[in-house]
Amino acid sequence: MGKGDQKSRRGKITAGSYGKRRPRKSSNPVVVAEKPVKAKAETKAKVAKPKAEKKVEAEVEEKPKAKKTTKKTEE
Repeated sequence: MGKGDQKSRRGKITAGSYGKRRPRKSSNPVVVAEKPVKAKAETKAKVAKPKAEKKVEAEVEEKPKAKKTTKKTEE
């Protein structure tokens, strides 16, 4: 896939041809037309739905952590 490949950009440049991969530059600039914005019709007022209440978890008392003991070796 390189200079000899007619489907790649580099191959098109080497062969001096044009195509989908290497389109010619157009003399006329392309202008994108914007779509007209439609005015929205007056909508009905939305009724607010009551939000679901979040469940509150009971506070759990933390247990004191066990103290780490190290074994002392007697000599």
